[in-house]
Amino acid sequence: MNKIYLEISKLSEKFREMSYGLCQDKEKINDAVQELMLYFMQMNPETLKGIWEKDGKDGLIRYGAVVLRRSLTSVRSPFYYKYEKYYTNIDRFVGNGSTSITHFDYGGDNNYYKNISNIAAEELETYQWQKLDQIDRQLDKLDSWYDRELFKLYYYEGNTLDSLAAKTKISRNSLFTTIDKVRTILKKELADE
Repeated sequence: MNKIYLEISKLSEKFREMSYGLCQDKEKINDAVQELMLYFMQMNPETLKGIWEKDGKDGLIRYGAVVLRRSLTSVRSPFYYKYEKYYTNIDRFVGNGSTSITHFDYGGDNNYYKNISNIAAEELETYQWQKLDQIDRQLDKLDSWYDRELFKLYYYEGNTLDSLAAKTKISRNSLFTTIDKVRTILKKELADE
């Protein structure tokens, strides 16, 4: 396992570079990459070992890319709750220099009264990262290597349709059709499991 952890640590700069496609805030990227490293360290050793044995360094990069993408783009990710939401709410609390304000307004008629000390204790929604392994298995079952590889380039490497079209010289519409077809297949297959 130490060899795998050593390889993961060597990939931190690669993960930072990949993140610049999703975010331009250097501090936010550093936080996301550190959280990714922590995630790998706390990950089920058997799952991590399975990724390593199956795809080696490329598997770790793809897995990390998905985690980073969700961390930096989803408001339901643990990263968002841990960093973005927490610090944004603290800024709203102490914006006028007073920590005595304990009122959150989430819009509408629902107002919640909370104390600054319990913001971090809010229940966090967690993702089932094991689904990534199921997605990989389903992708390996696809008949068309073309569909599989385009899907991986789009999702695992964090490309947009436009950037992928520029790299591959395949039309954006064709890429969209292929990726949407694979996504539909995956939804159906994963629902059956």
